[in-house]
Amino acid sequence: MKSKIDLTKISTEQDSKYNNIEKMNILEILTNINKEDQTVALSVKKSIPKIKKLAEKCVQVLQNNGRIFYVGSGTSGRLGIVDASECPPTYGVPHGMVIGLIAGGDDAIRTSVEQAEDSLTAGFKDLTKYKVNKKDIVIGITASGRTPYVLGALQKCQEWGISTGCIVCSK
Repeated sequence: MKSKIDLTKISTEQDSKYNNIEKMNILEILTNINKEDQTVALSVKKSIPKIKKLAEKCVQVLQNNGRIFYVGSGTSGRLGIVDASECPPTYGVPHGMVIGLIAGGDDAIRTSVEQAEDSLTAGFKDLTKYKVNKKDIVIGITASGRTPYVLGALQKCQEWGISTGCIVCSK
């Protein structure tokens, strides 16, 4: 899968208005972080119809004895693993109903595994270890919306008729 994505249009790849954060004092840094945090709720509000659609699909999958898989890399992958690991104690669901996978495997949970996210085939290969199937849903988590590990997994799932969704921080 060759991508012709214009990186200058992806918000996670653009120059930040905080490029000189190292020159700010602690109060300025905290104030700017808080200012950015306030934009999150507005972004989520705009996305509620899409979030609702994905949540409804997840409910349907679980009601039909399917599983939810999160596929991500780096921090995004770690967040998926944390969320998946909290589902059994928080919601009383069985272990294995929600599964988080990260590029680079379990070692990447604590230590960065560079270039693991660059493989278009590794994500789906990791999913096959769990016998992912049409009863399941695979949700990619990628800040930029362009991580090859995630996109390759989602594309292959779609080819196999497996439901997919994606959580991104960029339009």
